[in-house]
Amino acid sequence: MNVEFIKRLTELVEANLANENFGVEDLVREMGISHINLHRKLKTTSNQTISQFIREIRLKKAKELLQNEDLTVSEIAYRVGFGSPTYFNKCFHEYFGVSPGEYKRKEPQSEFSIETNSPLLAKKKLKTSVYLAGSFILLIVIALVFSQDWWLDFFSANDKSIAVLPIKYLGNDPNKQYLADGLQDAILVHLSKIADLRVMSRTSTEQYRNTKKTVSKICQEQKVGYLFESSLMAVGDSIQFIAQLIEPGRREHHRWTGRYIRDKREILVVQNEIAQTIADELDAKITPEEKHRIEKFPTLNLTAYDFYQKAREEQWKYRLDNSNNAEALKSADIEALKSAEYLYRKALQYDPKYAEAYSGLAKVYWDKNFIKSYLNNSYIDSAFFFANKALDLDNQLAEAFKVRGDYYMETGKPELAIHEFNQSIKINPNYWEAYVEIGFLYGFKDAVITIGNLMKAASLHRGPDLPRLLKGIGGCLIEAGFQEEGAYYYNEVCKLTGDSVSYFMNLADIENNRKNWEGQVTYLLKALNIDSSNTFIIRCLGEAYTNLHKYDKALKTYEKLFEILKNNNLTNYNQFHRIAYAYWKNGFKEKANYYFDLQVEYSTKGLELQRINNPIFHYDLASVYAFRAEKEKAYEHLNLFLNNMKWKQMWVTILIKNDPLFDQLRPEPRFQEILKKVVSDYQAEHNRVGKWLEEQKML
Repeated sequence: MNVEFIKRLTELVEANLANENFGVEDLVREMGISHINLHRKLKTTSNQTISQFIREIRLKKAKELLQNEDLTVSEIAYRVGFGSPTYFNKCFHEYFGVSPGEYKRKEPQSEFSIETNSPLLAKKKLKTSVYLAGSFILLIVIALVFSQDWWLDFFSANDKSIAVLPIKYLGNDPNKQYLADGLQDAILVHLSKIADLRVMSRTSTEQYRNTKKTVSKICQEQKVGYLFESSLMAVGDSIQFIAQLIEPGRREHHRWTGRYIRDKREILVVQNEIAQTIADELDAKITPEEKHRIEKFPTLNLTAYDFYQKAREEQWKYRLDNSNNAEALKSADIEALKSAEYLYRKALQYDPKYAEAYSGLAKVYWDKNFIKSYLNNSYIDSAFFFANKALDLDNQLAEAFKVRGDYYMETGKPELAIHEFNQSIKINPNYWEAYVEIGFLYGFKDAVITIGNLMKAASLHRGPDLPRLLKGIGGCLIEAGFQEEGAYYYNEVCKLTGDSVSYFMNLADIENNRKNWEGQVTYLLKALNIDSSNTFIIRCLGEAYTNLHKYDKALKTYEKLFEILKNNNLTNYNQFHRIAYAYWKNGFKEKANYYFDLQVEYSTKGLELQRINNPIFHYDLASVYAFRAEKEKAYEHLNLFLNNMKWKQMWVTILIKNDPLFDQLRPEPRFQEILKKVVSDYQAEHNRVGKWLEEQKML
């Protein structure tokens, strides 16, 4: 029976040999069985995927033609269904151990010379391997010499990397675009569950929705080996879906093309099949656990699924518009969140056990309540509730674990947060946002873990958040004492964003570390001239003026800061004592005491609620108590701050050395001993990070 099965498959492929578009779905259709059943049967019979089986027949036919026909290699490539001679050469060499040209030049009867057990071939392979290894090492060395961003380029060498482009909806009704976007999201989620693949985030590829860029250009920008491009049309109760897996190159080879005409009710099956087909084409290993997660249906109620897709689309509107920038919230974005909440609840009316809808609600409530309830007891409790509800129904939801991790992180439970983030990565190894959270969570503790996780995130995300990730890497390097290396990443941010804010801020940081505050002010003013409402720049400028004892300018700067915060309904809980000191030095002591008291109140409340800024709250309290000569309280909180700051960053040493609020403590031996320990800890961490960077070939 197996012989007849293989014979029938072979005949079908050979009948369509010259048709380069004849692929997996065509063979499935001709055989009259499902994709999954054909895949399983082939695996059992010959331990091949469907695409591998088709490719093998094409290659064996090519070998016959090379032996018996007077044709060029390119002509043979096209005759056996390869649209690209380059790709044909690659596949032929991988399968037979020699290139088509080399094989054609051999004696036809010398079949032994191309077998894998040939001593001649073994010797040739050894020479080739040595040559390739040497070439690879040379390329890496060249990359290291000319670019410190080598690690991003290195990922592009992984041929199991893919970017899924926005799916084109071909119908006339724009209100149905959510169907295409939902299908893209689902395929992405499925692929992201496969650890053997590197899958770019949706926010990375959204920029190509209406692009005219070539496949090669997009792959270069996204640092991937393949693109997935597709289109969808809904007609009545059926969907028509055309999908292409494209390999970049001169001819932009179509590695696989699939055509699906299915009933709408089969959309969940289609998206599962597509994900597994792509994985097969890229020869990605899928574990049984990953396969189970991919094939699991989130709901059997298509009306609930339809509302879920609409809700997801509204949520994506918010995320893509804001790029997680809480200070850029707009009323339209809030309306998108409200609409998403309504639609998720509609989905739950049709399927009360729809776990992913609860997970979506958790994310909505997180985005809605994060800023406005930071120091409230009910802070993000609703998001935590819905995340728990989702995981009670399905404990394989990476997004719900991520929300729980965010909750624990923000409420001062870092160990629990790390556990939740790791759970989300276990389910979705391509969850770039989880790597980001782990990276920033270790910002007070371990530079190596921070840099490593931010690098991993940047390898999975080449969208609007990439500048933030690179800036995080650069900032971490600078704080570890590697200013030149950090400056490189800041300059990359400048290139990506098209402005010079990051560039000038980097120069300002360097001048601050040199205690050249006049130079720092010069660069901060240049940055502020570009972005006049940037609260971070204004805050740094206020601190620089304070260090220069220009208290009148410091006060005006801090007043501008608080005006911007007030106009945007925002609060900076760590700047009350700074404006208080500026008021004090300008003779407004009553107003100064008001803000000093406010700093104590907010910092104390933040510590009681165990917010993530605990170390900073301790520092702020220490500085206020030091200024007011409440020395024991000052030393208590200063030590708590330093104990929480496992990694003594450069800014810590600079701040403690120069903070004017500590002027009364600075001459004391007790304070000097603390300062000496801070400098020693910083140097030890600097040395540890330097050793790791050398191991990673980054120095």
